Amino acid sequence: MDTIGILEKAKLEGWTDEEVIERVKAGDTALYEIVMRRYNQRLYRVARAILHDDAEAEDVMQDAYVRAYQHLSQFAGRAPFSAWLTRIAVNEALARLRSRSRTGQLEEAEQEGEFFMTMAETSPDPEQGASRAELGHLLEEAVLGLPQQFRAVVILRDVEELTTSETAVALDLSEENVKVRLHRGHALLRGWLFNRVGAEAKNAFPFMGVRCDRVVHSVLLRLANLSSDKPQIH
Repeated sequence: MDTIGILEKAKLEGWTDEEVIERVKAGDTALYEIVMRRYNQRLYRVARAILHDDAEAEDVMQDAYVRAYQHLSQFAGRAPFSAWLTRIAVNEALARLRSRSRTGQLEEAEQEGEFFMTMAETSPDPEQGASRAELGHLLEEAVLGLPQQFRAVVILRDVEELTTSETAVALDLSEENVKVRLHRGHALLRGWLFNRVGAEAKNAFPFMGVRCDRVVHSVLLRLANLSSDKPQIH
């Protein structure tokens, strides 16, 4: 069976990470693509949360995948492969962060990137789409504004929906420490969002743009119909 056929078979049969890794270790190296596609988004999110840089986050992802591949023999299965892989990516990102600090280049610059919060699948009109985009940027800005020790916990628990124990393994923390950091992160997010949104309260519930045009157009059409239906008085 060719590589594409094997990848399709793995997808259809729902191979677990551990099943895929065992086959990779046995020589089916092409199957490593499966785990990369499964965890690209998670690794990108956690690396970017630590580094605040899209390009560096992608570099970290590549380095993490290569390092994990080179050390597959060390994966003992005591923790999920996903947590083991995430831990490698976190270590790579933290190493880059320390390197930045040593060279005096540690900056918390804002970068544009993918939204961290997944919206419900709908078919929004342009105005709704713009509102969701603005909300996504606001949430991303809030998360990236957290101190580093809270950012990764919030992303893994709230965005990637890892359990407390999985997050603890990925970040090399105790479960109690994960709970404390998540609680403090949530408190900081609430304060930041309240201050930010409070300043914009006067702009809440806008009625303009497409919706405004739509209502005006509909009313004018109805008025025109009323005029045409009005009986003529002689």
